[in-house]
Parts: sequence; structure tokens; C-alpha cells
Amino acid sequence: METIAPNIFLNDLPATTAFYKLLGFEVVASVPDDQGKDLFVMMQNGTVTVMFQTFASIENSLPHVSRQNGGSLLLYIKLKGIRTFFEQVKDKVTVLTGLEKTFYGATEFSIVDINNYMLTFAEDE
Repeated sequence: METIAPNIFLNDLPATTAFYKLLGFEVVASVPDDQGKDLFVMMQNGTVTVMFQTFASIENSLPHVSRQNGGSLLLYIKLKGIRTFFEQVKDKVTVLTGLEKTFYGATEFSIVDINNYMLTFAEDE
């Protein structure tokens, strides 16, 4: 195994893309529907890849995928320069926990994205 890239299902792809651009992600691939509206995007920031796909794109398939935003999921993203990154995004997003040193030695902070998914950013300082 080499990498893992979550594919997150959601309702509002344009708003999600805009939110993740605030965090420094860029769209590296997309798949439009017949009208040119994106059904899927792949975004990257450094070596972190996240894929987003609309619930509409799986309308008649994948019945085991919940059709609600959010869920029992936390995306744990390691990075360098956590304090600088926190200062860049803290006023643009909903911060759940500010910068904290954990018992296992990482410095972390957590936010919630616009689809109610939790993202924790961490650096081993």
C-alpha cells in the first residue's frame, strides 16, 4: 500500500470545492455531467489527495452509502508549518479546537467543513 485518498459524498460540490480552496487545495481532476456541471472533483494540497462526489452521481447505485452529509469520519491530515497554516485559515473556517499539544506529542487543531465532516490538522513538533 502506498496512499489513501478518501472519496467523500456530498450535496454541494461547488461550495465544497470553494471551501477546500480556502485550505490551500487545488482541483487536479474533475468529471462533469451532460450539462457540464461537476459530479466529481479530485483536490490536492502537497501529497494529500481528497476526492468529492455528489450524491446525485450515485443515484441508482451504491445503496450502502449514506445520503447524508457528515458522519463518523475524521480526516487526520499531517503537515509542516501548522502554526502558520492555523493563522491562515482560523478566521475563514469553523474551528472546533484551537492549537493544542496532545499527549502523544503532536500539535493539532480541528475544524468542521461545510458538509459537517471533521478535519484535524497535525504536526509532530
